Amino acid sequence: MNICVIAQPSSWYVADLKRAASRHGDQILVTQFSEITGQVGIESDQFGPHKTDQIDLVLVRSMPPGSLEQVVFRMNAIQQFAVQTQIPIVNAPRSMEIAVDKYLCLCKLASARLPVPQSRVSQKSELAMEHFFELDSNVVVKPIFGGEGRGVMRIDCEDLAWRTFKTLERSNSVIYLQQFIEADQRDTRILLIGDEHFVMQRHNPDDWRSNVSRGAKTYPAQASESQLQLARRAAEACGCVIAGIDLITDQKNQQDYILEVNAVPGWQALGQCLDVDIADHVLNFCRTVVEQSQPKARARDLK
Repeated sequence: MNICVIAQPSSWYVADLKRAASRHGDQILVTQFSEITGQVGIESDQFGPHKTDQIDLVLVRSMPPGSLEQVVFRMNAIQQFAVQTQIPIVNAPRSMEIAVDKYLCLCKLASARLPVPQSRVSQKSELAMEHFFELDSNVVVKPIFGGEGRGVMRIDCEDLAWRTFKTLERSNSVIYLQQFIEADQRDTRILLIGDEHFVMQRHNPDDWRSNVSRGAKTYPAQASESQLQLARRAAEACGCVIAGIDLITDQKNQQDYILEVNAVPGWQALGQCLDVDIADHVLNFCRTVVEQSQPKARARDLK
């Protein structure tokens, strides 16, 4: 099996996938988003630096920042590649577009009647102040795009809220507010790989943000059946077949809330925490996807 991984060649995940692939005789090809091109009016036999007939599946392992034009083109280009070649992409471009946009992702989850924190999004500081008071003057301010806790802050002071919102407005940023939920500085990460799931809990005694990059400690955990159902429904709402679902539990009423769905989930900390070869599970799932897609591709060719 030949898997084309979209990532930086120096990525830890590329090295981990190559390590796992070598045990099965699989090959990992690497391309970067910046190497992807588009052709109109002619069927291309290339995907980045690789020949199309060398590729059985495309696995997206990065979502680098870029201009609006670059981001839109990248998603459209790999979508067109999938349509033209019938080669599966994990995760599909549309699911990545949904998951990477925190606002759109929460809209999808709320539409599926899944529990999410109350959130408000505006572009004017005056409106953001109204939202601040609606959310009991205790909010988390987040960038719509971003991860690992970068740019995330908790605000429970009116004066600081006004200064922050005015700064975001002047920088042409969207002001994304979410109610603060007291979760004892911990959350639960559920990694879904097809029908499989892997669970750990993250706790940061020194910071309300429970990201591992912020110093959180990780512990093996068991998710309840209701939590697993929430995770699977969240992934389905976003169209993800591999997903990292972050849940927090309100300490006041023990209600679980879905914070976000990650369509390009990391597994380095999770694999170490659980002592599980996650890359091997990812490749096994990719193999299943390839096997299921081949009969459909052959049927189309016959037509």
